[in-house]
Amino acid sequence: MRNTWVSLTKKLLTVTGILSMLLMSSPANAQDGEALYKGNCTACHKIDKKVIGPALQGSRARWAERTGSDDAIIAWIKNSQGYMKETGDPYAKQLYEDYNKTVMTPMALSSDEVVALLDYVDNWQPETPAAAVAADGGAGATSSESTGNPTMWLIVIIAVLFVVFRVLWGVNKSLTNLNRQKDNDEPEPSVDMFTEFIGFFTKNKAVMVVVFLLIATYVGVLSWDMLNGIGVYQGYQPTQPIWFSHKIHAGQNGINCVYCHNSVEKGKAAGIPSVNICMNCHMGVQEGKVSGTKEIAKIYDAIGWDPDKLQYTKGYEQKPIEWVRIHNLQDFVYFNHSQHVVVGKQECQTCHGPIEEMDEVYQYSELTMGWCINCHRETNVSMDNNGYYESVHAELVEKYKGEGLETFTVEQIGGLECVKCHY
Repeated sequence: MRNTWVSLTKKLLTVTGILSMLLMSSPANAQDGEALYKGNCTACHKIDKKVIGPALQGSRARWAERTGSDDAIIAWIKNSQGYMKETGDPYAKQLYEDYNKTVMTPMALSSDEVVALLDYVDNWQPETPAAAVAADGGAGATSSESTGNPTMWLIVIIAVLFVVFRVLWGVNKSLTNLNRQKDNDEPEPSVDMFTEFIGFFTKNKAVMVVVFLLIATYVGVLSWDMLNGIGVYQGYQPTQPIWFSHKIHAGQNGINCVYCHNSVEKGKAAGIPSVNICMNCHMGVQEGKVSGTKEIAKIYDAIGWDPDKLQYTKGYEQKPIEWVRIHNLQDFVYFNHSQHVVVGKQECQTCHGPIEEMDEVYQYSELTMGWCINCHRETNVSMDNNGYYESVHAELVEKYKGEGLETFTVEQIGGLECVKCHY
């Protein structure tokens, strides 16, 4: 019995091993053609449009029509320069000439993987752009508009209550006069509601004082909030000339903030990216999944790029993109981005909030003096492996050795001194 089980186990392992080998060596029609395309081709090609290289859809049929099989295009994709040297194919040479002699990077792909890639290209269908962008280039609504103004709602409620009170007062007067008429009494003298209202408060001094105090308190609180809100633009979200999504660029695509805002580590301002930076990617990326070609076309219009000819228009009068500034401190406030990002090692999100989740940027933080002071009181200075603070850290440890402190806040290194931010 034991020998039988051993025999069956050996056979099962043998069959499993053979099946595994067959699966591993099976043709690449089981390969992920989409992943191969995205991992190797998208930097220079689109399936349905000419970019740095030609559109891929239909290329397999053209090559097969000339050569009778996929062998030539497979060899071309694997190593275009090697293919031209070996075959001298005039069609391949013409392609090379037509696309500015741009050398296609050799692909470390097997023949089965190239076939899988070509199958994906042949079966590809264009996606319908999501209707997420309004006709004017984005929603552009401020976040403060989502729930309305509470003061306005209070005024509306008071007006409605006044109308209800006025109606009930009139009904009460009419019923009183009907009862007096029924009892053969003279009707009450005609007095308007305002006069009667004043008379009521004249007779009831305590009620008048309470109402006055409530009104004065409300007006005081409202005035205080209004004065505190002067120069505070938290939630400000203007409509921009181009619908630009940080969620797509910084979030989904993982582009480092410094790539576009390249002065953030070197100077006071983070800087607005030039159109040339946009074109580093958008020479090739001509269509977005959300906005289609509409918003990217505005970049081309500003700089004079012809997406069909893949070249700049000679003599074109370039136009600046008039971005609307969102984060703007008062003139008497000094703030240096490089000081906070390089020396202080702060992330963009510390002040700007979850920027990588915003389709349209808005002012996330108050950016008031109190907000900055609280941050300086609560934030520990990053002194580990930070050459800027080596000597400072040693001095602070000596200064606070009685308290046993090893970490220090911005406040403890002079971060609340007036002249640090005002001069």
